[in-house]
Amino acid sequence: MFDGILGYIFGGLVIGVLARMVKPGADAMGWIMTIVLGVLGAFAGGWAAGNFGLGRVMTWVVAIGAAIVLLFIFEAVRKKKS
Repeated sequence: MFDGILGYIFGGLVIGVLARMVKPGADAMGWIMTIVLGVLGAFAGGWAAGNFGLGRVMTWVVAIGAAIVLLFIFEAVRKKKS
């Protein structure tokens, strides 16, 4: 059980950091939010891999893409509140 949870947290960290490196502009968010967005991206990548029969590499690509989309959404929501 802890392997799965820790794997998603570590994978989420990697995916979140990669997404922040790919997405243009400065993102003023902490590591916890980076991990959360990365984990959500990892869930999306895992879901897509299971439903569409994607390989391991494409799963990572979809996860990073989903995390980038989540970064844009997070930025838009945060600017709207300010």
